Amino acid sequence: MLEAYRDAIEQAGSLGPTRRLIEACRSVGVPIFYARADHRADGADFARTIPDTDSHFRPWGPDNPYRTVPPHASGSPGLSVLAEIAPQPGDYDVPKHRWSAFHGTHLELSLRSRYIDTILLVGGSVHVGIASTAYDARDMDFQITIVPECCHGFAEQRAFFMEKVFPRMCNVRSLDEVIAGLTPQETKIGAGQPL
Repeated sequence: MLEAYRDAIEQAGSLGPTRRLIEACRSVGVPIFYARADHRADGADFARTIPDTDSHFRPWGPDNPYRTVPPHASGSPGLSVLAEIAPQPGDYDVPKHRWSAFHGTHLELSLRSRYIDTILLVGGSVHVGIASTAYDARDMDFQITIVPECCHGFAEQRAFFMEKVFPRMCNVRSLDEVIAGLTPQETKIGAGQPL
């Protein structure tokens, strides 16, 4: 689960489907990982790259000065997980400082420690966090399934990635297909010992 902020997820209509998927996963013991942006308010850990535009594709300039601090700092309401799909005890919190949920986080270690080799990617934005995480997961030999109904971001980029990019590197499956394919998981931690 990557960053699901109210404005983006409601606009895409993905809140209901995401809640349905999370409930289905929980019912069969699939662990849930919440990757979320985590930046210092002073911008000391903010990306130092200087792109041509801001996140809404507006060019930098006098009417849109370049930001050197994140739009939301760690702990701000803008980064809180929606109550409808909030983490539960036993879920994984993955604070991230870059677009990919793998870069500089414990995600790979946590997945491999549980013998997880397949990832369901949902959330957003598709062309940023989902894409970056999918590229990393693919290069680490994880199987990936992306559920379009549970993803958000700009409609044009979402459609492009779902139709032209993701099918080349992973499985793109409907919510109904994914839920139908879920099977009860035997939870193992450490040296393969059942919980």
